[in-house]
Amino acid sequence: MTSHEVAEGGRQLAAPGGRQLAERRVIATEAARQAVYRLRAVRGPLMFVQSAGCCGGSAPMCLPAGDYLTGPGDVLLGRIAGCPFYMDARLYRAEHPGLLILDVQPGTPEGFSLAAGDGLHFVIRTQAAEPPAG
Repeated sequence: MTSHEVAEGGRQLAAPGGRQLAERRVIATEAARQAVYRLRAVRGPLMFVQSAGCCGGSAPMCLPAGDYLTGPGDVLLGRIAGCPFYMDARLYRAEHPGLLILDVQPGTPEGFSLAAGDGLHFVIRTQAAEPPAG
């Protein structure tokens, strides 16, 4: 983890229907954290979801908290600036076996996501999982 990637601390709590992974699997760059803080100040509580549904799960969606109902196939990967980050478990296993890094980049958001700022949207990068010791 670099100085620009800050892990969120605290206990993970799954929403009804959602499950949590044993360890945190999502962190954020400082730019993403600042975008979340600014957005949360204007919009109130937020949540992140990356689903395997109609939007193809290609990008994380930032939504007002409660606008997406998690189900039994969603897992809580961690919290970003106090906001839960859920992902479809099958999508996580298939496409993101390592650590996820939430970041921002220029462009418009996909699907129903809130923008990360003027001309910015949230994106996910991956960091390969550490090989098992042995």
